[in-house]
Amino acid sequence: MEKTLEISKRRRLLLVPCPYQGHINPMLHLATYLYQNGFTITIAQTFFNSIDPNHHPYFTFVRLNDRLSNDLIVSLDVASVLLAINDNCKTSLEEVMANIVEDVVCVIHDEAMYFCEAVASGFGVRSLVVRTTSIAACISRRVVLQLHAEGCLPIIQGSMEDEVPNLHPLRFKDLPFSVHSDISKMEKIILKMYSITTSSAVIWNTIPWLEPSEFTQIKTKICNQVPIFPIGPVHKISPTSSSSSLLSEDSTCLSWLHKQPPNSVIYVSLGSIALLTNQELQEMAWGLANSNQPFLWVVRPGSIRGSDGTGFVLKEFQKKVGDGGCIVGWAPQREVLAHRAIGGFWSHCGWNSTLESLSEGVPMLCRPYSGDQRGNSRYISCVWRVGLTLEGHELNRNEVEKSVKKLMVEEEGRKMRERAMGFKRRIEDSLREGGSCSRNLKELVDFIISF
Repeated sequence: MEKTLEISKRRRLLLVPCPYQGHINPMLHLATYLYQNGFTITIAQTFFNSIDPNHHPYFTFVRLNDRLSNDLIVSLDVASVLLAINDNCKTSLEEVMANIVEDVVCVIHDEAMYFCEAVASGFGVRSLVVRTTSIAACISRRVVLQLHAEGCLPIIQGSMEDEVPNLHPLRFKDLPFSVHSDISKMEKIILKMYSITTSSAVIWNTIPWLEPSEFTQIKTKICNQVPIFPIGPVHKISPTSSSSSLLSEDSTCLSWLHKQPPNSVIYVSLGSIALLTNQELQEMAWGLANSNQPFLWVVRPGSIRGSDGTGFVLKEFQKKVGDGGCIVGWAPQREVLAHRAIGGFWSHCGWNSTLESLSEGVPMLCRPYSGDQRGNSRYISCVWRVGLTLEGHELNRNEVEKSVKKLMVEEEGRKMRERAMGFKRRIEDSLREGGSCSRNLKELVDFIISF
């Protein structure tokens, strides 16, 4: 009885998300699920890319002083930003912990916020790590470290198409290199992320049957140390009403979608970080127009170099597509992908977008930008065979037109859609009572309560 009373008094969880959209989303979905299972939630967030507390009235929010300069933020050098955050936020988190430590069951932090482990350990509080990428991405990052240690980076240009030994199906070009960050900085972050020693468990936004050999491999390496809770797809465990978008979503596109035939629209969104040139956008525009397929296109504000976003759209292009295309600054992606009119997704292949597309049975046209997106694209097209990849350094409108048609109306695309629907059914099964995701979530809750 005394133990039960003590647990009921100490049910606060302190969650620390990494301040990028692809990391914030899964952390807040997890927070919502844990809240629904009786825990009190405190979110410690940076000033950079901070979440609007008004969207999450049941959570308590505290700020960590990241001390990031505007020059560093606009540089898009993610590695430098993360290194600065991990250096600068430790003192702030210690102050937060000092005020609430008596109530905190454990600290749950993103793998990129590795400074949290030392703070939690210093207060004698358990910590859990959340990994928001695939297991394959984790393994390939370790390969990058190995290549760097062996002096094999940068990869010789002629070898980029070669398959990485013992890492099928990834080629050297598919390894998770960053577009904007120096390899030595990325190496430092990866080493820190994967050398966490006092964590009590790893929470992973993946599904074991989606990458079975990779799951077996990683489980063999770390399961003797700590348990792994694969709870993906995490976006399916909390209601859609709790928005975690850093950008304002334009829901008017949904009324446009209502007017389109089933499986006819290709949804185009390249994520929250990717940048394009005006030339690339022009090739995308005319490739989409010439395909004669209805499209919903997200052109994120600030995503076009030297442009204000949608200002690039020529009057002649608007005239040509008319009501056949809808262009917005940001879309409610989960609702869009679940819409009956969507027949394909032109994606940057971030892990969240990949899981969201698979969960709705939507095949993909892949155009990865950076990091783990290249590896995800390779799995989508070559392992799961639910998409095709736009290869080549430069976008070409003729290739865009051919690829959109292949995905949306040709036999190859129809077979991809059938396979994607098979993934949707398996994911739905895993979320049902007794399914793998449902079981793992319940085990995670019981594990935390055991503290």
